[in-house]
Amino acid sequence: MKTNVVTVSSKYQVVIPQAVRESAHIKPGSKMMVVNYGGIIRLLPVMAPQAYRGIARGMDTTIVDDPERF
Repeated sequence: MKTNVVTVSSKYQVVIPQAVRESAHIKPGSKMMVVNYGGIIRLLPVMAPQAYRGIARGMDTTIVDDPERF
C-alpha cells in the first residue's frame, strides 16, 4: 500500500491523488461520506441504492437452530 500525503487548503479542502481516484473509480461529482473514527478520518463512497442490488446473491441463508446460543 502506497502512502500519499495531501495538504489541507485554507478552505479545508484536499485533492485526492490521481492514483487513488483511479483505483477507487472516483469521478467528478461522486458523493463521499466522511467518517471520523477514533481520530482516523475515512473517506467512503456513497453508493446509489441500485448498486446494492444483488450484493448478497449466493449468500448462505440457512439458519442454524442452536438452543445453547441463547
